[in-house]
Amino acid sequence: MTQTSSAAATAVGRPGARALLRALAIASTLPYIALKTAWIAGSRVGIPDGSPLLEHRTTMIVANGVTILMDSAVVVIALLLTRPWGLRVPAWLLVLPVWVASGLLLPIMTGYPAQLVVSLFRGSGVGGNGGDGDPFLDEWVFGVVYGGFTLQGIALGTLFALYARERWGHLWRGTLRDLPESPTAPALRVTAVLVSLLAVVPAVMHLVWATGSTAGLNAARIADRDGSFYVMEAFNALFALVAAAGVLLLAFRRSALPLAVPLVLAWCGSGASGCWGGWLSAASLTGTQKVSEQPTPTMVVIYGVQMLLGALVVTLGGYFFSERAAAPGSRGAVPSAPSPGIRA
Repeated sequence: MTQTSSAAATAVGRPGARALLRALAIASTLPYIALKTAWIAGSRVGIPDGSPLLEHRTTMIVANGVTILMDSAVVVIALLLTRPWGLRVPAWLLVLPVWVASGLLLPIMTGYPAQLVVSLFRGSGVGGNGGDGDPFLDEWVFGVVYGGFTLQGIALGTLFALYARERWGHLWRGTLRDLPESPTAPALRVTAVLVSLLAVVPAVMHLVWATGSTAGLNAARIADRDGSFYVMEAFNALFALVAAAGVLLLAFRRSALPLAVPLVLAWCGSGASGCWGGWLSAASLTGTQKVSEQPTPTMVVIYGVQMLLGALVVTLGGYFFSERAAAPGSRGAVPSAPSPGIRA
C-alpha cells in the first residue's frame, strides 16, 4: 500500500502530469467565461423567461464582468504554480489568491455532488428560483458551471499541494507534539478560543436554517428554499466548525496528529466560511430594488462573522508560518533552482 501511494505521488509530481493538470485548469474555465461573455453581449442562452437576471441589465453586466475576471485568475494561478518564475513570487501574493479560490470552490466541489444526490431522491433539479417562483437559470447551466468549478478545484488543489510541498514542505513536518514551545503560544491559544466562539455563531445559524427554520431569512430566501438550499446550509455550518477545530488543534498541540492535518482543516474551513461570507454579502447588496431580496440584519451579521472568522484564521496562519520559517535550522523559503517538477 505504501509503495503504491508513493508511486502515485511520484507520478503526479512529474512535469507531464503538472502540464496536464495546468491544461485541465485552464480548459475548465472556458465554458464559464464563454457563457458569461455571451450574457454580457446580450444573449439569453440558459436564461429562461421571467428570470430575475433579466430585471437588472446593468447589474448583470457588472457582476458578470467581475466573475469573468475572477475565473480568468485561475489561468494565472495555474501558470504560476507550474512555471519557474512562480517560485519567485512573494508568498502572500500567491497564498492569498489561492486561499480565496479554494474557499470559493470547495463548497461547490463538496456541495454540488450532495445536491445531485438529494435531487435524485426529491425528483427536483439542482438550482432554484428567483425567490418569487420564477426560474433562475436553465438546469443544464448548473451542470456546466459547477462541473467546470469542480475540475478547477481538483486541478488547482493538486498543483498547489505539489508546489507548497516543494517550497514550504519543511514548515509542516512532524506532529503537533513535535512543535517547540513558542513565546506567542498564549496569544495563539486565546485567539483560537475566540475563533471557536465566533465559529459557533454561523455554525448554529446555518444549522438552524438547514433544519427548516426561517428565522432571520428574507422573503426571497424563504421562497427559494429547496433541497440544494438545505444541503449548502449544512455544509456552511460544517465549514465553520472545521475552521475552529483546525485552529484549536494547532493552538493547544496535545495531539499526535501530523501537523498537516490541522493546517488543512484551518485552511479549508476558514476559506470556505470566510470567502463565501464575503461572496454572499456582496451578492445580497447588488442594488436590488425588491424589499424581499434585501438581506435581513441576521443575514448581514452571519456573513460578517464568517468574514471575520476567515480573516482571523488567515492572520494566525501568517504568524505561525513566519515563526516557523524564522526558527533555527529552517531552510530558506525559495529554492535556489527550479524544482525538477516545474519546467520552463
